[in-house]
Amino acid sequence: MTENHCAESLFDVIVLGAGAAGLMCAITAGQRGLKVLVLDHTDKIGKKIRMSGGGYCNFTNLNTEPKNFISQNPHFCKSALKSYTPFDFLKLIEKYNIAYREKAAGQLFCVEKAKIIVDMLLQEAQEAQVKIQIQKIIQSVEKIQDIFSIKTPDQTFTARLLVVATGGYSVPTTGATGFGFELARQFDLNIIPTRAALVPFTADPDSLEQLQPLSGIGVEAHVCYEKYYFEESVLFTHRGLSGPAILQISTYWPPGKKIEIDFCPHVDLYEKLILAKKESPTVFLSTVLIYFLPKKMVSLWLEYLFTKHKTENKNLASCSHTFLLEAANLFKKWKWLPAGTEGYRTAEVTWGGVDTNELSSKTMESKKVSGLYFVGEVVDVTGQLGGFNFQWAWASGYAAGKHMPSRK
Repeated sequence: MTENHCAESLFDVIVLGAGAAGLMCAITAGQRGLKVLVLDHTDKIGKKIRMSGGGYCNFTNLNTEPKNFISQNPHFCKSALKSYTPFDFLKLIEKYNIAYREKAAGQLFCVEKAKIIVDMLLQEAQEAQVKIQIQKIIQSVEKIQDIFSIKTPDQTFTARLLVVATGGYSVPTTGATGFGFELARQFDLNIIPTRAALVPFTADPDSLEQLQPLSGIGVEAHVCYEKYYFEESVLFTHRGLSGPAILQISTYWPPGKKIEIDFCPHVDLYEKLILAKKESPTVFLSTVLIYFLPKKMVSLWLEYLFTKHKTENKNLASCSHTFLLEAANLFKKWKWLPAGTEGYRTAEVTWGGVDTNELSSKTMESKKVSGLYFVGEVVDVTGQLGGFNFQWAWASGYAAGKHMPSRK
């Protein structure tokens, strides 16, 4: 229930942030009979929910496991994920008869626009008697004895418990800021350095010029950095590389390192070329490669290869095995150094955040400051692409709301 004013300013719980984690926490606490207020500085509730999944919200992943998350403490997420599973959220979806579909293995999307998820959460909040106020700029947060005092331009609210669900820096057009990190530092909590994650790569000027003819082309590929790898689509853009596989690997990629891409996974391209040479020696090299790869990519890559060897497109009979191996490896073992990423502007999520060593993995409560909780993206738990970050939001919000102390 959204209100412009609250008749009373003393609450059991104040939640900062009306996103996925904040609303889930508020609903869970409200259902337990706690008096809850949610404050958000934006003009619309759940902006990230509304825009996610191309506007259809990839609200969870049925295959959620701890291995799908990155954190300085990889075990931290286990308790929350176990206490609130994708199937628990699915029950809520089905309670409201919200139609959904499985777009890829385990990835569940709404059939209708994502607003339906926001409407569901607001209905749950209303039934739990949760109060919500938007366009509330937080001027200061203090803890005086056992009470948190939150000051806004027109009112001061107080509560015995405070939940920080303000998200990270990603997609600033949704109102994302570093407020949660600043608040954590104010209370002397450690912050794991943050960076953009699940984000497209940019290319340096020379590389960009070379790849420009491929802009708009997508290829199913195997992308890896060291032991991490993903097999999904790669998209050439006017800035560099994007697509699901690139977004996934960006979370693990440290600046200054090369990634390796196999644009023809599950095919031994060298073996295919050798076989083609034996069976059809008069066929041109490019003709065989176009069977497996986009024509523009083949033309561009082979132009590089032919220039390097000071030759022209030739039939397979005139290609040595060494030359064919080099040609195959251009597409199978392409090593590329990204110039950087597109940053928080297009990042799906923020990597890093409030150090999990500062929090209880069961309750999300600060170990240093009694009654202070951190949930969702503001915490150093980053999910892979495919609904995992939403599941972390639901699970961490639920964990905090479930384990808050009742009224005395």
